[in-house]
Parts: sequence; C-alpha cells; structure tokens
Amino acid sequence: MKIGICSDHAGFEYKGRLMEYLENKGYEIKDFGTYSEESMDYPDVAHPLADAVENGDADLGIAMCGTGNGMAMTLNKHRNIRAGLAWNTEIGALVKQHNNANILVMPARFISFDEVMRITDTWLNSEFEGGRHQKRIDKIPVRQA
Repeated sequence: MKIGICSDHAGFEYKGRLMEYLENKGYEIKDFGTYSEESMDYPDVAHPLADAVENGDADLGIAMCGTGNGMAMTLNKHRNIRAGLAWNTEIGALVKQHNNANILVMPARFISFDEVMRITDTWLNSEFEGGRHQKRIDKIPVRQA
C-alpha cells in the first residue's frame, strides 16, 4: 500500500518520525513536504497530497498541521477526498468506519507522537462499514446547478 504524507512546519518532526515508523511496517511512503520547520503555508502541501489520492498515485493519505483544521479544510475542497480529523483512537476508527476517510488528519501540536502512531494504526486497520454510511457519503459532494 502506498501512503502519501504531508505536514506544515508544526507537523514536520512528527511527519518524519511517522514516515520511518510506517516504512518499518512495510508501507510505501510518498512525502509531499514540507521539508523543514521553516514557516510555510499548509495548502502548498495539502493540494498535491489530495491530487495524488484522487488520481491513484497514493492509496491513502496522512496530513498534519498544528490543529489539523487547516489541512482538513484544504483537503476537503477536493471532490473525491474525505479527510477526517482525529485526535484519539476512537475518532481515528470512526472516520474510517463511518466516513470512509481516505486521508487521516492529525493535530500535531495537541497530541503526542505515541498517540499519532496509535491513531494511525487504528485508522489503517479499520474497515468502512458501508450500508447507511455509504448513503450519507453519497450526499457529500455539492450538486452542480
């Protein structure tokens, strides 16, 4: 499985550590940046990650910024992206089980790296439940006028 990953400066340290953690578990990782702790604009890395997930260059994605909100807002502008913000394992499971999130977003400034690993593992190992949840997901895209 190929996982795309990105962060802004606030998530840079965790991104590097998470990439190593996932590679050691056998995942193929594609790094979309950022590449330093220098202040930068999260949309500059979020849009390329979303494009990669939409076009199949990555199976899933993971994104981190300070609160996770900026990344989630940017990623969810893409029609075929369902980016779910999770700050604990229960939410990490539910964004996959109920929302079929294809990108996991985490708030780097508000959780420990141990929690990042637990949330990521939970999300990756959770399955979409389908059924009534699929009906709801089908209603997410904005209808064209």
